Amino acid sequence: MDYEWSSSDAGLSDVIPDEGVDEAPLFDSYSRAVIGAAAKVAPSVGHIQVRGADGKGGGSGSGFLVTPDGYMLTNSHVVHGAKDLRVRFPDGSVRTAYPVGDDPDTDLAVIQVHGAGLQAVELGTTQGLKVGQLALALGNPLGFDHSVTAGVIGALGRSLRGQAGRQIEDVIQTDAALNPGNSGGPLVDSRGRAIGVNTATILGAQGLCFAIGIDTARFVLQEILRHGRVRRAKLGVAAQTVHLPRRIGHALERDIDTGVRVAAIEPGSPATAAGLIPGDLVIDLDGTALASVDRLHRLLDADAIGRSVPVRVLRGGAIIEKTVRLEAR
Repeated sequence: MDYEWSSSDAGLSDVIPDEGVDEAPLFDSYSRAVIGAAAKVAPSVGHIQVRGADGKGGGSGSGFLVTPDGYMLTNSHVVHGAKDLRVRFPDGSVRTAYPVGDDPDTDLAVIQVHGAGLQAVELGTTQGLKVGQLALALGNPLGFDHSVTAGVIGALGRSLRGQAGRQIEDVIQTDAALNPGNSGGPLVDSRGRAIGVNTATILGAQGLCFAIGIDTARFVLQEILRHGRVRRAKLGVAAQTVHLPRRIGHALERDIDTGVRVAAIEPGSPATAAGLIPGDLVIDLDGTALASVDRLHRLLDADAIGRSVPVRVLRGGAIIEKTVRLEAR
């Protein structure tokens, strides 16, 4: 059955302009926002050309300056293992780049170029972002240098599985078009502030592109500049998320039906010292219930290094309490 919209439909009068309304100023305002943001950020975005560790030709991607002394953010998968890096900027200059630090767990890396006249991108924050607001992606897709695409933020707080197997949190979904070569470039707001690092698309999908939130990127940047790496705590287990039989869930008084089972123990690790063994079902760590390996990973952050925390496991039908002293990974 055909449906005929009428002016009485709730809310339509608020979004459909009258025929006499001149929409040109709205489009002009949008264009000025895109042009202004792109012009502000573009000088800081470089085309990274990679030579592999074997000396042969590698891939390419994007990166952007975050400090005036040449530190750049990019993706780990763009520069991981690279022997030789060159960065070409919109002014035509080509500079040698040097790896500084790499964090595959968040698919982020820091490199540095040297020289005068370097312009850094202003870093924004993911706090206060709204679904539907303007987002621009700058980079070098498919070898087309210094390209700009525009779209909106489609969703916030997404999770994305990184190449290292861990979940990357605080991921921004956008429909600003990304293609191979955009990886590592900035996602920026209408004021030209970086709000994310472009990282991934879903093959076969349209308008589903993802950027790692800039708050995560800022944390990784600070850790690498201070320590040369991102510090995380280590328990020393290989574990898997498993479904729990209903009777076990009831016995543990848990609403969740999954848990973390220890598959293997690293010799000499904190888990070994604490007396954990393969087959243990880890119920909670430091008082936090564990429903998945991803939840365990989130607890093993830099703040946990050096702390002695309680861990409860289910072994042979009995709950056993241990204390584990977490080490730096």
